[in-house]
Amino acid sequence: MKAVHFGAGNIGRGFIGEILFNNGFSIDFVDINTTIIDALKERNAYEIELASEGKERIAVSNVNGLNNQTEPEAVIEAIIAADVVTTAIGPNILPFIAELIAKGIQKRREAKVEQPLDVIACENMIGGSQFLLSKVQGFLAEEDTPYVEKYVGFPNAAVDRIVPIQHHDDPLFVSVEPFSEWLVDETQCKNTDIRLDGVGYVADLEPYIERKLFSVNTGHATTAYTGSFYGYQTIGEAIQDERVLNQLQEVLQETGALLIAKWDFDAEAHDKYIHKIIDRFANSYISDDISRVARTPIRKLGFDERFIRPIREAKERDLSYKHLLEVVAMILQYNDPEDAESVELQKRLAEESLETVVRSVTSLEDEEILAEIQDLLA
Repeated sequence: MKAVHFGAGNIGRGFIGEILFNNGFSIDFVDINTTIIDALKERNAYEIELASEGKERIAVSNVNGLNNQTEPEAVIEAIIAADVVTTAIGPNILPFIAELIAKGIQKRREAKVEQPLDVIACENMIGGSQFLLSKVQGFLAEEDTPYVEKYVGFPNAAVDRIVPIQHHDDPLFVSVEPFSEWLVDETQCKNTDIRLDGVGYVADLEPYIERKLFSVNTGHATTAYTGSFYGYQTIGEAIQDERVLNQLQEVLQETGALLIAKWDFDAEAHDKYIHKIIDRFANSYISDDISRVARTPIRKLGFDERFIRPIREAKERDLSYKHLLEVVAMILQYNDPEDAESVELQKRLAEESLETVVRSVTSLEDEEILAEIQDLLA
């Protein structure tokens, strides 16, 4: 079977590529990074290392590289022959590959390809595949619509694996944590014959997306901002401090109570899930900079993001959100001269009232929550 994967970076090679390879796919990696694409063309293989005590190596072969900037026609031809198309390029880049995917779909229709195709965006976002579909539709003709509705699925997905920033002499080598989770909304799949080992297929993805967002993303950010507050540079150093660990545990208890109340997750199973997350953050074989995890603080304070949303929903259910609020206060104090959003946030706090800034970045209208945040910074 053949896969086309957009994004030959560390997550693409170290996560999605590994699972596709383990399922017997040949993989065309599509990217504009000439160093990586040329190396894939030349070697047709690479190695993954698991960041754990054994440092197990996994050899991935039967791969190729395509440069979508210089070889668009080759990418289109690959899509015509593909059994699955996946992405791991970042939410902001999805619109830039939409036209190529649309052309590939049009060529499949013209060639009368009736084998169903699923296009799966493996991004750190809610509704990524359907978002990509909305961009692809802008490049499709009216006569393409019935074909897409019948033969092309854009099932949403939730993905989770820590792949830290890293530098190696070998541009294809990548180190990843042993844990990974890839879930796909089976109700949106068109090719029901393909069920990948290592991927979970669920009828309702939303509970799992929220579980990941409010546990892994909220927890990782909590560790970063609390660690920065106490002067640490890496996640590994920070989590060794009892103050940081306690803050993380308390926040995950608060988001856990919300998730259990909202989605009826099993309490004992969720407690194990929380402990697994903490163990992952404490993995001494992964070096993750706090500056990477804590970047874009304004975005992370958004109304539907990993702190304000669980705070709002916990309050609606009369659940505790005290420790989540404490992290929000730490985010507002986070100062990284290398991060544009941090610089902007601190500039605004120096020039405007605290209330004005908090209202603006969080979009909150709940006066009680707004007052609670301000009291922590008074």
